[in-house]
Amino acid sequence: MPKIYQYKLVLLGESAVGKSSLVLRFVKNSFSDHQESTIGVDKDTLKFEIWDTAGQERYNSLAPMYYRGAHAAVVDSFERAKKWVTELLRNASPNIVIALVGNKLDLATHRQVTLEEGQAYADEANLLFTEASARSGDGVSEAFIKIAKKLPKTEQQMASPRLAPDARRVDLNRSGAESYPTTNRCC
Repeated sequence: MPKIYQYKLVLLGESAVGKSSLVLRFVKNSFSDHQESTIGVDKDTLKFEIWDTAGQERYNSLAPMYYRGAHAAVVDSFERAKKWVTELLRNASPNIVIALVGNKLDLATHRQVTLEEGQAYADEANLLFTEASARSGDGVSEAFIKIAKKLPKTEQQMASPRLAPDARRVDLNRSGAESYPTTNRCC
């Protein structure tokens, strides 16, 4: 029988790098609404509880409380990535899965970090790495799918069966080019 697993995922990055847009593209395939995100992996369901942190300097003192209990993290963009990764390793679970995502891939002419530089840092720090564009959707699902595949499925992560029957699902066994239905929910 398929199981449902729930994971806390924190989203980190500087202000205006596109953190919220990245999540909205993933969960709703848009830029404006919010909906739970659920991924199917090998007949099981993984539900992400996504914590979108504020990137402004004035909120830095609050950030460590967001990291506590996190199973996964997306570090959005390269600027100050080492700072975020260091804080995660100090404050989050020792087995946290961290993905470095170079966002705004659609703005290639404004690129400040090469693909090779991003991959080299990710390899050095033992991070997953991908580039994405929240605007076009390129690479967004792939980032979350990479994380989902690395997360351990344990009894401790089992979620209540009521949690995901009508949430948006991404089936890892289907090709990434297919679209997934969404529903609007309130309250």
